[in-house]
Amino acid sequence: MTSVALRSVGMYLPDREVPNAALRERFATTAPGVIDKLETASGIRTRWYAPEEWATSDLAVRAARQALDRAAVDPRDVDLIVLGTDSPDYVTPATSVVVQHKLGATRAGTFDVGCACASFPTALAAASSLAVVNGALRNVLVVGAYMMHKLADPDDPTTFFYGDGAGAVLLQPSEEAGILGVVFRADGAYARHWAIASGGTAEPATEAAVREGRTRVRMRERYPAEVNEDGWPDLVRRVCDQAGFAVDALDLVLFTQVRFATIERVMDRLGLPMRRTHTVMHKWGYTGSACLPMALDDALREGRVSAGDRVVMVGSGVGYNQAAVALRVTRSLAGAR
Repeated sequence: MTSVALRSVGMYLPDREVPNAALRERFATTAPGVIDKLETASGIRTRWYAPEEWATSDLAVRAARQALDRAAVDPRDVDLIVLGTDSPDYVTPATSVVVQHKLGATRAGTFDVGCACASFPTALAAASSLAVVNGALRNVLVVGAYMMHKLADPDDPTTFFYGDGAGAVLLQPSEEAGILGVVFRADGAYARHWAIASGGTAEPATEAAVREGRTRVRMRERYPAEVNEDGWPDLVRRVCDQAGFAVDALDLVLFTQVRFATIERVMDRLGLPMRRTHTVMHKWGYTGSACLPMALDDALREGRVSAGDRVVMVGSGVGYNQAAVALRVTRSLAGAR
């Protein structure tokens, strides 16, 4: 067995900006004041959309290419692609195999992870574990990609949250310990709170389902605040304990980028100052399965972390699924810009 670490990070943000002002105008009559309330609660001020003819795989490929370019790795040398998303190109086949083809990673195996917005840390945990036990996996791409706005009802004001984007990391064997710990948390009792109800085997899509909006993502019942406000601190403490360091030794902790106020409350409960987290929802919107690698890329670019730093990423998705990964920033990752 060997250690594995993040060799590089990449991200992709599409070109079309949709600021909150555009949504205020759209919902001025049907939901007056709602956009202002959502902005105050979330901290989101804008989001970015890909061209309408694109699919999630098109975002993923661009982030993956950047991660590979930064590590000077040819796509043909990739051994495995693990894609985390809950806005796939198709119900089947897996979006990861579409990415493999578009990327030109001709000898890579692939699989998808579908844990909603906990998909990226779950995919990273799975991929790193596989790479540790299988020495033949020398270059493993882990991608988080999100295009939920295309699966939302444009007349539903909760479309406010959704921004398109993708982030990717390249895992390689390393003499420096990179991935230090992984933990999970879930509760399927909440599975129908926020969901696309129709289109799977529980309810195959029908004309009536389309007409009634059940093939669109929709919140049917609010999640209790405790799911994240209790769950995130628990995950951070558990993964730090597994990794062998105290919470106050953390240099950076990244959370699902959906509500700034929730992050403030969680950091306070952990006894950590806000300077030890990093947020991007204000400038990119909620990019779901992609937000953690995008935030990590941004933190590295802004010099928020450096070689040797301890980082925890916590992902939280509907279902609910939650996952946390502890990692150390290696010299190679810090230099891959």
